[in-house]
Amino acid sequence: MKKTLLAVLLATASTCTLAADQQQVTVSLTSASTMAQGMAMVLANQMQEQGAQVDILLCDTAGDIALKGATGEALKPNNVTPAQLLDGAIKKGATASVCALYLPNTGHTAEDLRDGITAANPAKMGASLLEKDRKVIGF
Repeated sequence: MKKTLLAVLLATASTCTLAADQQQVTVSLTSASTMAQGMAMVLANQMQEQGAQVDILLCDTAGDIALKGATGEALKPNNVTPAQLLDGAIKKGATASVCALYLPNTGHTAEDLRDGITAANPAKMGASLLEKDRKVIGF
């Protein structure tokens, strides 16, 4: 019984250490360019596959890919849109939000956002961006 309990505790501690060591990345996307949006989402997905926890912040016209029914131009070579790539990242555990200015300045509401996407809280986002080991990448 003691050996089993010790094994469980060691496994839990190892898992917690791995989670704490996981690279934190914020991808900030403001570009209206479909290709820039696509590349940002491709890299977000790649970073996730390599073990990073990715948070995606969408501002200005890039926020449009967060809307329900967002379409857009499919990009080669995989014929996927930035919105589809965003959905893929969210399904793999990325968080996604539109900047706090997006909804009130576009006439959209939180109900217009795709599932899993919220409006960012400026205080929480600011604190996140200041985290010592966080990488912040802008497109």
